Amino acid sequence: MRLYLLALNPTDAVTEGFLPAAARLGLDVTVLTDQPDAHRGVYPDVEILQCDVRDFRAVITRVSTHHEPDAVFTNSDHLQTQAALAAAYFGLPGKDWRAALRCKDKAEMRRRLAAAGVDTVWSAELTEPVAPGDAPYPCVVKPREGVASEDVVLVHGPEELVAHTKEILDRRPGTVLVVEEYLPGDLFTLETLGDGQARQVLGGFHTELSPPPYFIEERLTFVPAHPEPVVAQVLEQLDALGVGFGACHTEFVVHEGRARIIEVNYRAIGDQCDLLLARLLRIPLFEHILRVHLGEPLPADLGARRDGAARLEYPCAERAGTLVGAPEATDLDIDGVHLTYRPLRAVGERHELYRTNRDYLGVLRATGTDQPTVDRVVADFLAERRWEIQP
Repeated sequence: MRLYLLALNPTDAVTEGFLPAAARLGLDVTVLTDQPDAHRGVYPDVEILQCDVRDFRAVITRVSTHHEPDAVFTNSDHLQTQAALAAAYFGLPGKDWRAALRCKDKAEMRRRLAAAGVDTVWSAELTEPVAPGDAPYPCVVKPREGVASEDVVLVHGPEELVAHTKEILDRRPGTVLVVEEYLPGDLFTLETLGDGQARQVLGGFHTELSPPPYFIEERLTFVPAHPEPVVAQVLEQLDALGVGFGACHTEFVVHEGRARIIEVNYRAIGDQCDLLLARLLRIPLFEHILRVHLGEPLPADLGARRDGAARLEYPCAERAGTLVGAPEATDLDIDGVHLTYRPLRAVGERHELYRTNRDYLGVLRATGTDQPTVDRVVADFLAERRWEIQP
C-alpha cells in the first residue's frame, strides 16, 4: 500500500514517529516536500519527491503522475487543508477540508464557534497597524495562520497594539493578523483521535507559559483525565468545527469552570510530546493515526495505560548569542522515571532571541507512575546541567 506523506521541513514526529510506524505497517512511503534535500539528509532510504506542497493542485498532479495512492497524510499544521483536498480528490479517507481550514484560520475558527452558539470571542482581522475602536484590553495579537506562539503578544492599550502590529507587518509583509480578547484561565490541552465515526480522548496536558507579554510553552505536565464537564465543553466546540478524523491537539483555557478554545491544531501534538505520549500510554499511537488514514476503524479500546505520569521541560535561551556549552543527548532511568533529553540547538550555533519555541535549546521528556517523583527527577536533572550562551 502506498502512503503519500506531505511535509515542509523535517520534524521529529515524522522522523521518529510516522516513518518508523509506516515501516512497521509495511507501507511504501513517498514523501512530497518543497525541501527535498533536507529530507534526504535525514532519511536517505525513503522515496522523496519535489512538490509545491502548499498548492493542493500541485499535490494532486504529483500523485496522479506517480503511483496510485492508498492514503494522503500530513502532520504539518500548514498542509492539513491541502492533504484533505488531495485525499478527497482521490476518494481516500481524510479530514474534511473545511474543518482543516477552520482550524488553521484562527479568525474563521472564531466566526464558526460564534455562529454555532458554543463560544463567542471578540476578534478582528488586521492588515494594517490600526487599533479597532471597540477592542477590549488586554487583548492578544497573533498571525491568523500562525504556529508555535510566533509573533503572539499580549497588549494593554491602543498604542501597544499599533506598535506591535506595525513591527510584525513590517517584518512579515502580507501577513493577516488577528486581534482578540484575552481569555483568562489555566492553559490545558486535549489530545483526541478519531476515525470519522468514533472519537477517543487520550488525555491532555497542563501547560505552563513564560511570563507575559509572550506565550512560550516552557513546561507541560500530563493530565490523564480532565474533569468530564470540561471535556464535554471542548468536544462540543470541536464538533462545531467539524473535527473528528485523525489526531487533533486542542489548546484551551479553563476559568471558573468554563472551557474556551485558544486554538486547534488538527494534527498530533508536537515538540516531542507525541513521542512521549506514545511511550506513556504504551500504545502504537503513530500506527493508529496512519491506519485511520488507510480507512481502518479504531479499536473500541486502545488499551492505553491509565496510571502514567509525565512531564516535558524545554530549556529556553534567554538572550541572543552563540551556544557554547550544553548537555548531550541522553537516556536515563532514575527511581522508576525514564528520562530522554534531546538537544534542539547545536553547540556553536548563533541565534537571535525569537520569543517562540525557536528559543528552545533542548527538550526533556520524563515518564513514570508517580507525578511527584517525576517532578523531582526532572528538577534534579535540570539543576545539574548548564546551557551557556555568549553574546
